[in-house]
Amino acid sequence: MKIGFIGLGIMGESMSENIVKKHDDKVFVSDLNKAQVEKLASVGAVACENNIEVAKNADVIITMVPKSEHSKAVYTELLPYLGKGKLCIDMSTIDPDVSVEISKFVKETGADFVDAPVVKSKPAAISGTLGIYVGGTEEAFEKAKPILAYMGNNIIRMGGNGMGLVMKICHNTLVAQIQNGVNETLALAQKCGISVDDFAAAISYGGGQNFYLDGQAQNIKNRNWTTAFSLENMHKDLGICQRLSKSKGFPMPGMENAKSVYDKGVEEGIGKEDFRATYKIVEAR
Repeated sequence: MKIGFIGLGIMGESMSENIVKKHDDKVFVSDLNKAQVEKLASVGAVACENNIEVAKNADVIITMVPKSEHSKAVYTELLPYLGKGKLCIDMSTIDPDVSVEISKFVKETGADFVDAPVVKSKPAAISGTLGIYVGGTEEAFEKAKPILAYMGNNIIRMGGNGMGLVMKICHNTLVAQIQNGVNETLALAQKCGISVDDFAAAISYGGGQNFYLDGQAQNIKNRNWTTAFSLENMHKDLGICQRLSKSKGFPMPGMENAKSVYDKGVEEGIGKEDFRATYKIVEAR
């Protein structure tokens, strides 16, 4: 089974490298950044000139691109090269309704399609320990699962097409709200004279203990904003949640509050920094 991977950014680079190292057949790769393609070719992937070359050669096509419009454009481009026996796995984080639209026109060719967005960030992409939420039929999920296992160790089907993305957006919105709570309480504690180390230790003794603070306390203390998951990507995800909640007629004031911090971060030009850089926005109030 030949695999294709389109989109070799921060996450896609390491995800595809794991496939190259673990899969026993060819892996075809493509990206607009040719340096990334060459990097993957150096570890054993087959470099392709474009996405169409990937689709022509691969039985399974994986995409990991930034936004809804990019996913739709890629699959529209690939449509003439899809058909029965092919499996498409879109691991991008995009609007669920757009993913459902893509799934419909892809499946009209006879190909299978699942959405399979990931949680956790760059270190987990490197180690192959991502969490993966899947939307699609049971049959398509069973086909995709062994391939997804090259990249992740917690893989769950959430329902039909688009449902993996609904879960991803709920997850990331919860993370943003937990982060905002950490940012506000840590900033207050520091203004009162409590150190980051003491704050993190004290929180770990009680019900406020959380994965975000456990993982990010030292980076915040050291003012390390090196990107594993960008502020602008979380901003995008909160925008998706805002549209999704509006479509369901369900107000989410906590989400809106967290998104306002991200709006400010993007306005101030720190979108490329890690999403923990929101701490700078909160502490400067």
